[in-house]
Amino acid sequence: MNYLRGDSSEAPERMLGSDCDKWRDLNGQGDFDPLWTYLIMPLISGFVGYITNVIALKMTFYPLEFWPLKVWQPEDQPFGLFGWQGIIPAKAGKMASKSVDLMTEKLINVNEVFQRIDPARFAEVMEGGLFEMMTQIITDVGTNKLPKGVWDSLPEAVQHETIFKALDDSPEFLNAFMTDIKDDVEQVFDLKHMVVTAMVANKELLNRVFMECGAQELTFIERSGFYFGFLFGIAQMVWWYYFQEIWVLPFCGLIVGTLTNWIALKVIFLPIEPTPICCGAFTMHGLFLQRQDAVSELFAKINAESILYPEAMWTSILTGPRSDKFRQMLDRHTHQFVDKMAGKLKPFVKAYLGEMEFLQMKDDIAAQIMEELPKHIYHSYDYTAEALKMEDTLCTAMKGLTYLEFEGVLHPVFEEDELKLILVGALLGAMVGVFQLLVMFGGVENETYVIFGDSIDGHLATGCGAESA
Repeated sequence: MNYLRGDSSEAPERMLGSDCDKWRDLNGQGDFDPLWTYLIMPLISGFVGYITNVIALKMTFYPLEFWPLKVWQPEDQPFGLFGWQGIIPAKAGKMASKSVDLMTEKLINVNEVFQRIDPARFAEVMEGGLFEMMTQIITDVGTNKLPKGVWDSLPEAVQHETIFKALDDSPEFLNAFMTDIKDDVEQVFDLKHMVVTAMVANKELLNRVFMECGAQELTFIERSGFYFGFLFGIAQMVWWYYFQEIWVLPFCGLIVGTLTNWIALKVIFLPIEPTPICCGAFTMHGLFLQRQDAVSELFAKINAESILYPEAMWTSILTGPRSDKFRQMLDRHTHQFVDKMAGKLKPFVKAYLGEMEFLQMKDDIAAQIMEELPKHIYHSYDYTAEALKMEDTLCTAMKGLTYLEFEGVLHPVFEEDELKLILVGALLGAMVGVFQLLVMFGGVENETYVIFGDSIDGHLATGCGAESA
């Protein structure tokens, strides 16, 4: 039988009584919709799952700053008036702080790492920098403290000999200085401040840690959106055929957007321990946890090259919140060094300077060393990296973690924002469901269909109602 909208030419005789009830039971609301609108529903649902996951992930990492117009934004939140900031960039400080806490608890001990520096070797690699620095300082002192023209009139060999005498005690000076730093590096170096400051200033760096370490898992989240969405779409197709209400498609879109994100996130981190199923035929294990060795190597490489590298650490020591402790330590060792150095220069200068001037000269040399030494610390960068072995340390420690500990290094950093990621997927899914409703089904208008020469409202033949009346 051919039941077409507005077509009664092939209609059977009017159904009466129990026949009418059977018609109600056996025919869905979708009888008059084109077949293709149902066949593509699983594909559309799969597309909804995929695109909502892709967009949700993009909104997790971007934009780096609030966009397009920031009038108001709650602290550590991505939303506000009027715009959006990536979830991770919005919480850069909080996430970086938590990451450092987990790192220092599970992976590295700063004091132990700095114990690897050999003060004698450090003094050796700094020799070139010290020679440059002391040449400049002694030349300045000779030019400015001695009577005009005396220093410049000295033979070059005498000038060099004076500088070399001043340098005799420099290895001992640096050796003692670095030994003090090693004994309690945390009094002059705030690792947490360094990392948090770097990641807040460079939010792309924080994104990089997550995006590169979790690249395969992020791809899985995107693709799984289609797979799970397609399966949900089959159920949606059956539901829509029998029950066409205006809220069904938006609701199904919301469910697809929610569940595809939720399932994908759970599959990545759960189960934490390998779990046999089907009598041991298969083993379930979190996708991220299966890649512990590869992730450990990448995580260690990124941190050693872009976060915990010598220049950043020395810059933090020299300018960070504990730099005053470093200055006090350097001041103490510098004055001891200058006392010895000035004693060797005393025969040269005592003929020209009085006692007070000589003491002032020592203070001036100490002040210049304090100012110039940080400018030459770059000579130690290569050796510092070689001695600390930060990448190897992080990698070895991370590979040695249990699955539970490994999951605890990265997952908790963004675990609290999984709900936001899921809600973003849900909202986008509902929006696509509304679009699907309006474009494919015209909003499910309350149309009148003509059957057997009479009209039915929606799917109920008026003939049935009329007969019963």
